Amino acid sequence: MGHLRPVAETILKRAKEDPEFRAALLAEAIELLTENDVQTAKSIIRKYILASIGFEALARQIDKKPESIKRMLSEKGNPTLKNMAALLSSLKHHEGISIHVETTR
Repeated sequence: MGHLRPVAETILKRAKEDPEFRAALLAEAIELLTENDVQTAKSIIRKYILASIGFEALARQIDKKPESIKRMLSEKGNPTLKNMAALLSSLKHHEGISIHVETTR
């Protein structure tokens, strides 16, 4: 899967430079969770963390070890709802955004 590296690097670079893109990443991750696409959501959240707050600072904010957060968001990770809610709440606070849910038919 060597062809994915440039895409991941491009996403990371853009996220580091563009606050609107970071906000869109968080919104996308939350939407993916509601669609039961947990793996993709966790992948996006990892990219967001790498491009913004970093695992060390996030760990201090939610009183977890950085390794614990990395494990939660790993492919085999299965974070509790409480941990995922704390993580997402901290990330949106860090980004200075609020997220509103909209329903459509």
